[in-house]
Amino acid sequence: MTSTVPAPGTLPQALGSARATDTPTAHNPGSALQAVLLDMDGTLVDTEGFWWDVEVEVFSRLGHALDDSWRHVVVGGPMTRSAGFLIEATGADIDLAELTVLLNQGFEERIADALPLMPGAARLLAELTEYAVPTALVSASHRRIIDRVLGSLGSHHFGLSVAGDEVRRTKPHPDPYLVAAAGLGVDPTRCAVVEDTATGVAAAEAAGCHVVAVPSVAPIAPAERRTVVSSLEAVDLAFLRGLMPTR
Repeated sequence: MTSTVPAPGTLPQALGSARATDTPTAHNPGSALQAVLLDMDGTLVDTEGFWWDVEVEVFSRLGHALDDSWRHVVVGGPMTRSAGFLIEATGADIDLAELTVLLNQGFEERIADALPLMPGAARLLAELTEYAVPTALVSASHRRIIDRVLGSLGSHHFGLSVAGDEVRRTKPHPDPYLVAAAGLGVDPTRCAVVEDTATGVAAAEAAGCHVVAVPSVAPIAPAERRTVVSSLEAVDLAFLRGLMPTR
């Protein structure tokens, strides 16, 4: 699939919108790296298991047991896709809109008391902020969920955030990452993306970004413009700058 990469400084309305924060963005003229774009669930916060637990609980109340093998099908994608798959797979008597509400409510209840960060996440965000690297949070989760999580991550770390319900097409399509790059005024091909699922990796690569994959549930193989690490603890600003081709 081919995509039109927006020029820096533009935000294509056909793709969607981004939510800006009060954090100023600044380019580092000494580096080919222009921005870092970060996934949320399973990448910065240890919540992929939370989503599956909520799905299991909701469908249990509906009288259906979820097969654990389905977890790899629903991880990392938009809720419409994962919820739709589970309705079809179980034959549950519930529509997509109603199920979406139940899943979001269940997830919000789970993160109300504690939101565990992935190892290395706090340190990486602090470093990107210290060196004024333009940074965006790019998630398939809905805006209501992102805003709750930003309270724990620290919204000051991000120049903007892009939610799955704010773009015409979410991951695995490139739209969220194209919107984020445009909102930061940077070239997607000079952005480093950190993702934990194949769905997110596909979105970032379709947008032309360099990808660091930190698999959370299912394995991800290395590829051109894709580096696989076992933990965010292996990722720092020097590592991300090293992904960019020398000028």
